[in-house]
Amino acid sequence: MAHRSPRLVAALEGVGVRRATTDQLILDGVDWSVRAGEHWALLGANGAGKTTLLRLLGAAMFPTTGTVEVLGNRLGRVDVRELRAHIGHVSTTQRVPQDATAHTVVLTGATGSVQPLWRKYDAAAREQAQELLAELDCKELADRPFGVCSGGQRARVLIARALMPAPSLLLLDEPFNALDLPSREDLIDALHRLAVTRPDLATVTVTHHLEELPPSTTHALLLREGRVQSGGPAAEVLSSERLTRCFGRAIEVTSQDGRWLARSGRAV
Repeated sequence: MAHRSPRLVAALEGVGVRRATTDQLILDGVDWSVRAGEHWALLGANGAGKTTLLRLLGAAMFPTTGTVEVLGNRLGRVDVRELRAHIGHVSTTQRVPQDATAHTVVLTGATGSVQPLWRKYDAAAREQAQELLAELDCKELADRPFGVCSGGQRARVLIARALMPAPSLLLLDEPFNALDLPSREDLIDALHRLAVTRPDLATVTVTHHLEELPPSTTHALLLREGRVQSGGPAAEVLSSERLTRCFGRAIEVTSQDGRWLARSGRAV
């Protein structure tokens, strides 16, 4: 019996992006595909194009050249508002009412709104929000105002919010930003559990630190100056040689128990 590849979640072919105001080339000739159940790390120096690539996957912008297909829909030929409802997006810069409880913040994920739309939430949605808080190991935060939650707690609440519409693709834009060590490890554990309990979910995580990648990371994409430097299975891509070439600085990569550690020496 022939082996069937997992469903294609996103596909980019020959993608280029230019900034309209300055004509600066941000992405150049990017070819990339993401399949169901894959968990990608997206790495590169500041200005490499990581955020732009994530915005394309999130149907938040269009390419200048090339094609982008997300969940079987080509950008430019689909109502992006409808498409975005099936894509989970988590960023520490998201606007969230600070006085809203964690449960309310998760509920707003059902409508994709900043403020709660109470008439839209039935008993099933409220129960789902509670279950997602439990799944992210923060059910005790249900009645706590979002503004007084710690950075790690906020990150997990925002992930629960992004999972409300049961997305096939989850985009994580530097979710570990400014977290202390215990909070970072709690979030890594939560993401690892998600990979186990939701085998069809695909994730793409933008990060600057290999230490933040959970053991469930399957693939990695390295960007340098808007071009794909390397992409493929994490065990192959996250090597000293490839990271050194990507960042232009001597980097030593070691791994243990499914986790990575990167150390930098002199510039090359």
